[in-house]
Amino acid sequence: MDWTYRLRLRHLQLLLSLAETGNLSQSATALNTTQPALSKWLKELENDVGLPLFERHARGLRPTAPGEALIEHARRIEAHLDTARDDMHALREGGSGLVSIGTSGVAAADTVPLAVSRLLACMPRAQVRLVESTMNQLMPQLARGELDIVVGRSGEQYEDAQLQSETLYTELIDFVARPHHPLTQKATLEWDDVLAYSWVVWPQGTPVRNALEAALAAAGRTLPTHCVESNSSVLNLTLLNNTDLLGVASHRPALRFQQLNALQILPMKLQGSGSVSIYWHAENENRAAVAVALKALRAYADPKAGGNRVLGM
Repeated sequence: MDWTYRLRLRHLQLLLSLAETGNLSQSATALNTTQPALSKWLKELENDVGLPLFERHARGLRPTAPGEALIEHARRIEAHLDTARDDMHALREGGSGLVSIGTSGVAAADTVPLAVSRLLACMPRAQVRLVESTMNQLMPQLARGELDIVVGRSGEQYEDAQLQSETLYTELIDFVARPHHPLTQKATLEWDDVLAYSWVVWPQGTPVRNALEAALAAAGRTLPTHCVESNSSVLNLTLLNNTDLLGVASHRPALRFQQLNALQILPMKLQGSGSVSIYWHAENENRAAVAVALKALRAYADPKAGGNRVLGM
């Protein structure tokens, strides 16, 4: 018999607990079993699989490469079960189902919240979970099934054969500053003007930082000596609003913050642009809330749809 037929949900919990604690005694206590029983189960599982799943060390257990692979499968299964449980709970309470959306800073201030407003106009009882983080943190969560959709910068580093992806739009990068910043009084700016101030920048490797560094390189310039580095949209907004620091932002969120009188776009054109994409698992498209969320994101991204009109779906 295939060994997977003998696996039960509790076995997945045992495996994940061992991966987390690396200690048989701690996992046995947490899962209300005995250390000998847990050790026996692990040995039988390794015999069934035909591969060592953990290395035994003086300080405990460490997953082997096959163990890491099986643990990753267990995490995905657990995430799918959690989603199923929460989806059923939402439906039982009279809702329209659950959708979990991850967004990077590039879409957190504009695209995602406004698309969610469209979703809720169509499905007022939908349960929506929003998570803001960086793409290198969001994409593994999507792969494991902890998120249904991720919205963020396009990039080859996000390619995954199991995921669907679609470019929503392409936009320019803007320099921004607080309203009434000294540079907002000028009709045009040059590199010497913006380099006279310190900047708040996104971390190395992020798409906006890459676009900024490419523009600097094309102009034969480098970052100012003193920069504040932050990957938080809220921190960046507060810093820019209360200091003379300069920052860079994608055009849509920059325009949104300017409309709210929180920031002002500076008259300095940067070379290059970046695109924003959505990522999701095709298997989730048959869930109503996920399908409507994808449609809402596409509609908001399409300028022909009318930026603030509620979409009839």
